[in-house]
Amino acid sequence: MRSLLAAVLAGLVVLLSPAHGQDWPQRQVTIVVPFGAGGSADLLARILATHLQVKYGVPVVVENRAGAGGSIGTGYVAKAAPDGYTLLLGTVSSIAVNAALYTKLPFDVDKDLQPVAQLVSFPNLLIINPKLPVRTLPELIAYLKANEGKVNYGSSGLGTSSHLSVVMLEQAIGTKMTHVPFKSTGDVVNTMLGGNIDLAFDSMTTVWPHAEKGTVRAIAVSTPTRSSSAPDVPAIAETIKGFEATAWQGLFAPAGTPRPVVNAIAAETKRIWNLPEVVSALKKVGADPAITTPDEFTAFARAERVKWAEVVKAAGVKID
Repeated sequence: MRSLLAAVLAGLVVLLSPAHGQDWPQRQVTIVVPFGAGGSADLLARILATHLQVKYGVPVVVENRAGAGGSIGTGYVAKAAPDGYTLLLGTVSSIAVNAALYTKLPFDVDKDLQPVAQLVSFPNLLIINPKLPVRTLPELIAYLKANEGKVNYGSSGLGTSSHLSVVMLEQAIGTKMTHVPFKSTGDVVNTMLGGNIDLAFDSMTTVWPHAEKGTVRAIAVSTPTRSSSAPDVPAIAETIKGFEATAWQGLFAPAGTPRPVVNAIAAETKRIWNLPEVVSALKKVGADPAITTPDEFTAFARAERVKWAEVVKAAGVKID
């Protein structure tokens, strides 16, 4: 009798548990962006938050926790309660690069985070301050070699995709520039608009609108081929064979989040990302929607960590 009663009670606990996907969400959901406001990750998080809030009628808050190349916000989510109410908008930098870049991290992205869904992939766009007397990549390469060490470039943080893309370019053409790290893409763009940064790599999601206005000059994209969003902008690989620095972003939950909840979030994210207005909005800023299942995203993220660890090693960059 006691065993039967215990089994019944256990069944009731399972039925009442918030581990079931259909029970999510019952209260506020927080999407943590590990960079400052105004960047591409912030934009994606706010698109997702807006649609989740409309669908479920609960507050969905975007919280910017910038610093340490995305590691502060990433670590916060890695240690959060695994219940589906604290999520991370992770990037190639915060997920794939930092594990190799930082010698001491208080978390392990492979063990402490659960991939939910990849959201987008997009090229980084190489932009320059219009004051530079160049208009093409070959002209830029010649200018950099003639002004060794005199050209500065901005990034959204040491070891981020925007930083390592420039490192890859430096290695490919055999020259050096002066690195000026910021806390966010918005800071980089604003500083360039103010005339104090010469060059930058960053996501088309954020910087393409400025290039269209002519406030910055688009030189090339970092993907192997041209972007459908900017077909007139050449790929770096057209000049430097084999060059590729594709960026991506996706949604993560703390490890241990019940799989039904993970699946529910992934399914709702897929629904939102397939909405025509969302697809159109992403395309306008150069992002290609790239929804995956949790398992597919897990395998992809692991492969990306291996790839970017090699880039970090080649760059000789380490942060204690």
